[in-house]
Amino acid sequence: MARGVEWDFSPTLDRINALMEILGDPQNSYKVVHIAGTNGKTSTARMVEALLRERNLRVGRYTSPHLQSMRERIVIDGEPLSEERFAEVYADIAPYLEMIDAKVGRLSFFEVLTGMAYAAFADAPVDVAVIETGMGGTWDATNVADGTVAVVTPISLDHTDYLGPDVATIAGEKAGIIKPKATAVLAQQPLPAAEVLMRRAAEAGAVVAREGLEFGVLHRELAMGGQMLQLKGLKGVYEEVFLPLYGGHQAGNAAGALAAVEALTAGDDPLGEEVVRQAFAQVKSPGRLEVVRRGPTVLVDAAHNPAGMEATVEAMTEAFGFTRLVAVVAVMADKDVDTILDLLEPVAEEIVVTRNSSSRSLSPDDLAARAEAVFGPDRVHVEDRLDDAIDTGVALADQGDEFGSGVLITGSVVTAGDARILLKVAK
Repeated sequence: MARGVEWDFSPTLDRINALMEILGDPQNSYKVVHIAGTNGKTSTARMVEALLRERNLRVGRYTSPHLQSMRERIVIDGEPLSEERFAEVYADIAPYLEMIDAKVGRLSFFEVLTGMAYAAFADAPVDVAVIETGMGGTWDATNVADGTVAVVTPISLDHTDYLGPDVATIAGEKAGIIKPKATAVLAQQPLPAAEVLMRRAAEAGAVVAREGLEFGVLHRELAMGGQMLQLKGLKGVYEEVFLPLYGGHQAGNAAGALAAVEALTAGDDPLGEEVVRQAFAQVKSPGRLEVVRRGPTVLVDAAHNPAGMEATVEAMTEAFGFTRLVAVVAVMADKDVDTILDLLEPVAEEIVVTRNSSSRSLSPDDLAARAEAVFGPDRVHVEDRLDDAIDTGVALADQGDEFGSGVLITGSVVTAGDARILLKVAK
């Protein structure tokens, strides 16, 4: 952590390439499914992992950021590295870090963690590594690996200070994970982003699979605890697939994950409907419209940009239909706060604004001022601490029908993680 903040974006792969070389290029010892995009990366990574493990493959998964523990980011066989193993992996590469620091430049926090993941996966060893980019694509530390399959989830505006002012520029950065002769699995995209991604795929000679054309969701309907899907993959149609997650965006993530695993699999035969059903039925995505308490229903969601919040609101409205919803919100100061609040206002009867544990969190007073401009002062409540804000949110929800009231805790991945700790949700 002393190596700097995670979002310190540096457009160079020199340091991480030097580290990989001195470690013996561990990222080349297994197949890689590489995932970039603005929203949906972690959920998609978890779905890809579930499908591969159901096919009896040994899988490593690297995602970011974490909700509660840094160890969540490096997962082997479905389990985060133990505290002991995490420390061992760091100790194994520590002498080389000092060498790179001195000769090439000081490695960042995220570069070191990425090096640890690639080394841990090689040492396991895994058959396939499912790798989520940290930020962007071309210059992301994870991009020292050449993915056999590159998945690009929906692209929208986020991290504009680092990645560019519009979706076309951001797509150009994300497109960097598409490598020669890979398969590019592309979620539905805004037209400017789609054009950039298709151009990159053509330049790389990659095979392209597009949501809505080569693969996609043929049908979905609400089910108890999630949704029932009919999915079109690259090699077949899969009926009656239960997904215990909410929203059309998660159905789209499932279709993309399915296409990615099919692309990774030799031959033309489908994966097998029972394999797909078993895998998706076990998928969990903590902090993504996650029910953590009942009576009233309390949801935790990591939406932190307008596209994410739009998906969350749509999914929540479809799946829960609350008669009274109270939003508990803590958001980072560098986000599009006003648009996030605008999206929440039609569905939240009242809002409790607060802060999370990050130094980047917008102060409760500043957030309150902006919320009052959207909700009006009578609907806005202020709490300095997230635990107090949750208590206030539950108390306000209790003023309505017990079975029709809900609390949505949202605004940031950090907010979601903090809330899970405070509510003692199992990791």
